Amino acid sequence: MGKNSSAARKLQLRGLESGFDAAFSTGLALKEKQIQQNYRPIIGIHKWFARRPGTLFRSLMLAEFCESGTLKDNFWIAQKFRGVIGDPFMGGGTPVFEANRLGFHVVGCDINPMAHWIVRQSLSELEINTFRKEAERLVQSVQQKVDRLYQTTCLDCGKEAEVKYFMWVKTAPCPKCHGINDLFPGYLLAEAVRHPKNLLLCSGCGTLNEFSELPTRKSPAICKSCEQPVHIEGNVSKKKLDCCHCGHGFSISQFKKPPAHRMWAIEYHCEACYHTKAGRQFKAPDANDLKKFHLAKKKLASLSDSLPIPEDPIPAGDESDRLHRWGYSKYRELFNERQLLGLGFLLKGIVAISDIPVREALLTVFSDTLRYQNMLCRYDTYALKCQDIFSIHGFPVGLIQCENNLLGIEKVGSGAFVHFVEKYIRAKQYCLAPFETRQKGGKKETVPIPGETIKATLVSGQPSGFKTKQAFLINQPSQAVPLTKDSLDGVFTDPPYYDNVQYAELIDFCFVWLRQVLGEKFPGFRAPSTRSAEELTGNETEKRGLEHFTNGLSEVFTHFAQALKVGGPFVFTYHHNDPTAYLPLVVAILDAQLICTATLPAAGEMSASLHIAKTGSSILDSVFVCRKMTRNQQKNEQLELLTVQPQVECFKILKDDGLMMQQAGVRVSKGDLRCLMAGHVARLATRILQSKWDRFLPLKVKMDMATECIKKISDQVEIEFAVTEVSDFLAVSKRNEPSLVEK
Repeated sequence: MGKNSSAARKLQLRGLESGFDAAFSTGLALKEKQIQQNYRPIIGIHKWFARRPGTLFRSLMLAEFCESGTLKDNFWIAQKFRGVIGDPFMGGGTPVFEANRLGFHVVGCDINPMAHWIVRQSLSELEINTFRKEAERLVQSVQQKVDRLYQTTCLDCGKEAEVKYFMWVKTAPCPKCHGINDLFPGYLLAEAVRHPKNLLLCSGCGTLNEFSELPTRKSPAICKSCEQPVHIEGNVSKKKLDCCHCGHGFSISQFKKPPAHRMWAIEYHCEACYHTKAGRQFKAPDANDLKKFHLAKKKLASLSDSLPIPEDPIPAGDESDRLHRWGYSKYRELFNERQLLGLGFLLKGIVAISDIPVREALLTVFSDTLRYQNMLCRYDTYALKCQDIFSIHGFPVGLIQCENNLLGIEKVGSGAFVHFVEKYIRAKQYCLAPFETRQKGGKKETVPIPGETIKATLVSGQPSGFKTKQAFLINQPSQAVPLTKDSLDGVFTDPPYYDNVQYAELIDFCFVWLRQVLGEKFPGFRAPSTRSAEELTGNETEKRGLEHFTNGLSEVFTHFAQALKVGGPFVFTYHHNDPTAYLPLVVAILDAQLICTATLPAAGEMSASLHIAKTGSSILDSVFVCRKMTRNQQKNEQLELLTVQPQVECFKILKDDGLMMQQAGVRVSKGDLRCLMAGHVARLATRILQSKWDRFLPLKVKMDMATECIKKISDQVEIEFAVTEVSDFLAVSKRNEPSLVEK
């Protein structure tokens, strides 16, 4: 039982409903999302998608289960709660980790075997020193096989230097003359921000030129080698170009096989010269650089049968069809020959390690490293670093690719294997001694929380006893998980947001490598893909629409609500720009016989995220707080609702939400307000429909009832009018805030 475990007491005090400080929590969440690995190093175990801030779920649980004190005070103090928290959509594991850290047993489920693996590895104990030594031995072993393939000649001292990144450009033959054309969207390699000058390629001779001002087609600069014009604009615009050989115009919208690439630039690190020069070290590849790549191709051809390189086809899918349009049909085609050779050596070396926890940890590191070791990575011309394949939660196929150094240079660059080893170690050290971070006097201050840890004994059934923290992690549909009635003290989760992210299609990219070596021991890795017909994401390719999502969400909510103790909180975050995507929530909450007592505002993203930036999307989530109640309590809740006026209530709450978010530092947009309003409308719909709801009605009938109710409330509330009014109110409020001097 938790400290605040009395059902009657919970219903009376409503911990979360009255104790959650949205402004405080959002302020922390915004800071965390800026650089999440510094605030929650545990996410360095492995990439997962759309992770919500750990500070948010810590705040939610503290607000619910602490008997006294404010959230602001309790946040920085170690807690030792007792009870069991469930998460039916654990994904990357944030609610599971936060609950475990606070002392709870956890029950975590996910249909995706990679999600299950990531959470398992995060909670498993690891002897860090042994892990570090084995990783060092592995790197040395693979280095002997591939080291020279990642070296180049320094332009300044003529000595061998380590390559950080190789730059490649896609090429295409002209359909008329068959001449080969580079496909450059632009010729800029480095902006004059972290490099002294703008660095551009001359399309005529391949020389890299530096200019103080950015040259354009209208105002070009002159190449230092061939004296031809140099400009930032590339030869490809809207997937069309004119052949450089015959002038014929053609489109590059479809490829029957993967496009070829040409190496055109290198960023390197010469230890002898780096500190004597301003900016980064770049060069055009020389004959020796090209020769080394051909040597890698030759080596791979002779050794490929002995290396664990996947031959899996890329199945059709909403996201993976983008790869098909570029001619990719197998996952191995997303890597070049040097990458395949090095990755094959690396994986083969890991499999040979006898220490099982260390081997499994290094397999996890290997899998995560794949994000930066493929030919879909891009080079950030501003930050001057490699961007990983999943930076926008999709498969972005660009025309310019960045090939990363496989093993990497210690303390130089990012995204290489040695960097990921260190990231894994930091994650495990954080698990042993979690901390929080706060602002103090304009600076960040690390606040140790002695007494808390993130680790658990993995069990094969529901947790019991309290000698050690236990974790029951299940890789199967959540509605089929064996759960005892009234066994959960709370459910905290971050469910899928309909069709926002195609989790399985994306993570298959890593899965096809691991399934070669994990399938014998772990059943989830025996399937050819992580995709499942029961996955709760909208997917046109798989014919999974809103009805499938609604039915699945209802089944999961109902199953976990039955395992929830009376009065227990069922809490989840939700975020979607489409109002119809909230319809499944209404059906699921009512089918589960839960009462939605509050929708709270919280930050879930930051506006600078690559998949959010310039889209107009909201960065705010609605946190739905629901409770399991007796019939009499439900009747009392319904009586309270009779006095509610939706238009007045929603407008007032939205204004309060906006003020709290503004106070936390959010630049509240109309998109944010629409998202929050949709949450409030959905909450009211569940309360209005509660008394006449029959969960045994056909799904279509229930969806129609929810749709009609949402529409009726939306019309009463006049959403756009309310959003505009609140937005204007917040703008005035912001202008009238006292200055820092006045404060």
